[in-house]
Parts: sequence; structure tokens; C-alpha cells
Amino acid sequence: MAKQRAPHLVVFTGAGISAESGIQTFRAEDGLWADHPVEEVATPGAWRRDPGRVLAFYNARRDQVRRARPNAAHKALAALEKRGFRVSIITQNIDDLHERAGSRQVLHLHGEILKARSTVDRRMHYSLPRGGIELGDICDKGSQLRPDVVWFGEEVPHFGEACELVGEADLLLVVGTSLAVMPAASLLQYAPFDAPCVLVDPEAQTLAPPGVTRLSQPAGKGVPALVRHWRREGRLWVPETLLAS
Repeated sequence: MAKQRAPHLVVFTGAGISAESGIQTFRAEDGLWADHPVEEVATPGAWRRDPGRVLAFYNARRDQVRRARPNAAHKALAALEKRGFRVSIITQNIDDLHERAGSRQVLHLHGEILKARSTVDRRMHYSLPRGGIELGDICDKGSQLRPDVVWFGEEVPHFGEACELVGEADLLLVVGTSLAVMPAASLLQYAPFDAPCVLVDPEAQTLAPPGVTRLSQPAGKGVPALVRHWRREGRLWVPETLLAS
């Protein structure tokens, strides 16, 4: 008898899941960008004009990430993977909370803040287990290091890989994202026509596009509740009793 294929859950996470761990979002009025216009800290132009300011901004954000801890949503997804489900996570977040929770298959669409990269060769990455990036820190080719993040106006290098993963989903779970940042928001279009899609977000009723099931709860409550159902049943499904809550 052929071995049954493990259910494949593809998870697409945004700032909302990290916000519950204390990492500020950039869309909230008191969020990360409130005192930092995007054009001054997160664009190629900002880097050319004032690299010191850009480095200082990301050094402070890096410290915030290191202080944060995975929350119940991160931990539930890692636990589901350990239970034998195939769990692939695509995240817009540049923190490492999914990895610290124990998830092994994490694709960072917008880069990783705990890494630096060369300004002349994007393939050259350097881990930052401590500290930050300063002016004068250079890569092996002698070029200034920059944060390994995708700035506004830059190409999203792993988007094609993300589309392929979504196309393999038995169920697509979207967590804590406004579905407003392109091209990432278009990922839902690549899901198989028969794969259910669930959005977990306090504003799900407003944010979810047609055909997407809405679970209007914070990530730390909604994701563990879904995972408990899936672990108990051994399959991916959408329990109507939970969605009615």
C-alpha cells in the first residue's frame, strides 16, 4: 500500500502575527514608521542619501526583534509540523520568530533583519548573531554591508518560489496581513482552485477577498484553535463551529 501523503499546509504571515510578540507594525499610528517616513529609511534612495541613518534605524529594529519571543501562533504552527503535517511558511516579516518557535520551512519574502548582505553582490550574506551594521563594515569584496531586507521599490527575489509553494497547498492559511502589499498580496491567486483559504485576523471580515473564509481573531487565539482541530482529526479542514465564534 502506498504511503499516504502528509497534508500540506501553506501559511502566509504578515506583521499582525509578530505584533503579538511586541514587534511594532509599520501601518499602526504608533507603529515603527510613525517617526520615520519610508522614503528616509527604507528605499534605495534613502540608502544613497544617508546610509548612516538607515543603518541606525535597522540596528534599533534588530534589537527589538532580539528582545521579542515567539507567541502562541508561532508555536502552534511548529507543533503541527512536528505532528507530521507538511508546513511551509511564507512570511512578509523580517524577524526570526517562526524559526525560534521551531518551524523548519520558512521563506522570507522581504529578507531577514538578522543578516547583512553586500551592496555589490546580493548573494553574499552574513549572519548577525549580535550587534548591528556600522559604516565601514564591508563584505569580502570590499563593499559596505547593508541590511538583508527588501526595501520599497526593490525586487522581491523569492516571489517565484513562494508562488510555487502556494500552488502545492492543500489549505492556504493567511495570518495577520492586510493583503495590501504587492506583489505578496497576489499570492492567493496561485492557490489550487480546490484548496480552502482561511484568513485569521481581527479585521478579517473587512480584509478577506471573496472566496476566503474569515476567522476574526488575533493570531495567538485563532491559529492555535485551528491547529488543535487539525491535530485531532489528522487532516486540514475548516470547522464551521470555530468560524462562527
